[in-house]
Amino acid sequence: MKKKRHSLETIMRILRQAETDQSITAVCREHEITEQTLYRWRRKYDKMDLSDAKRLKALEEENRRLKSIVADQALNIAVLKEVNSKKW
Repeated sequence: MKKKRHSLETIMRILRQAETDQSITAVCREHEITEQTLYRWRRKYDKMDLSDAKRLKALEEENRRLKSIVADQALNIAVLKEVNSKKW
């Protein structure tokens, strides 16, 4: 899996810095990110504080894990139905 370059704390700090009087281009250049990345982070984390953002990340990870479990169970059910439908 691809390693993330910026931690959640760093993202929040960059967003707060972009809210100041500095230009967005200067902030992006300083942190070596594109403006598109900054706007994407802003759309996702704008009105959150750090604890809310951490909770969001934890919920997204749990949701991903649960979706994986459901997919595995659906596959197992499909295989069992196929096996049971055959006459031995």
